[in-house]
Amino acid sequence: PFTQPLPPQGRVQEQPEDMCGICFCPSDDLKGLGCGHKFCGDCWKQYLAHKTFAEGLGHSIACPADGCHITVDYVSFLVLADDREVIGRYQQLITNTFVECNALLRWCPAPSCCRAVQVNNPEARAVRCTCGHQFCFGCGENWHEPASCRLLKQWLKKCREDSETSNWIAQNTKECPKCNVTIEKDGGCNHMVCKNPNCRYDFCWVCLGSWEPHGSSWYSCNRFNEEDAKKARLAQQQYRSTMARYLHYYNRYMNHMQSRRLEHNIYAKVQAKMKAMSETMSWFEVQFLEEAVEVLCKCRVTLMYSYVFAYYLRSNNQKIIFEDNQRDLESATEKISECLEREITAENLQTVRLKVLDLS
Repeated sequence: PFTQPLPPQGRVQEQPEDMCGICFCPSDDLKGLGCGHKFCGDCWKQYLAHKTFAEGLGHSIACPADGCHITVDYVSFLVLADDREVIGRYQQLITNTFVECNALLRWCPAPSCCRAVQVNNPEARAVRCTCGHQFCFGCGENWHEPASCRLLKQWLKKCREDSETSNWIAQNTKECPKCNVTIEKDGGCNHMVCKNPNCRYDFCWVCLGSWEPHGSSWYSCNRFNEEDAKKARLAQQQYRSTMARYLHYYNRYMNHMQSRRLEHNIYAKVQAKMKAMSETMSWFEVQFLEEAVEVLCKCRVTLMYSYVFAYYLRSNNQKIIFEDNQRDLESATEKISECLEREITAENLQTVRLKVLDLS
């Protein structure tokens, strides 16, 4: 019985040659790739539009037929899509893929810039796009010398997660002297009871000593050297030392970032001053002002990232030398900033010029 032919109603109906493989409608405008699968023009357009806009695919768009892995090549896409917007999106996607897969190319991260930068060696170094934006080719962030890409990534992640939390914890909470659970004071009474079910320690919010002797005639919070309170404060200090160290570097990092943003405004003031002075002086005599502002901004950036580098630097002689150099750069930067923000006139211009040149 297995060798007998199937009855007519049991046979698999083959797809007619003039029927689209997606909408199953007859069409005299069937198109396909080298695999031989045919689809109508409208279905091809909808399929390619969905792949480019909804799925974000470019170079890896496959034939719509189930199980077919033949990809749509560039020339075929232009013919089958037949839509300027879809073709534009497709060209953007394949260009992105080409840049991202090429180790010698990287997109400029500046807002509204659509250019790519090419280098000879794929290494972490400062590159400048034709739009004027300078960035690190290794990670795409703003140039961050002396911190490495790895350290900067760790630092930015820590800042996103810890900066506001650490500041709030440092100002509004304390740790239980017994179990180190962080506690927030939500009332006026200084008698605190640890909420940890395994601890339930009674202590004083002010001195961190045990609350039990507070009612006695011989004990008072104003006695700094009470033994229990001393031990509790020491434990609190040790527990928070890591947080304090982070906030030390974070606050200075943010301070130089803010100063750099504010000092960009000096450009407009300096250019206006140079234009006014150029009527009575040569351009060579006033050109140093613009160069000084550029040096000042570079110093701010270096100082900003020097605190990232210093945070991860081990405590040894090299760190001492680094911090000495950091201090000298910080001092020179503040003096240059002071010179440029003061009133500059034709009478003191030469004095300012000599001072700026000496510092830079």
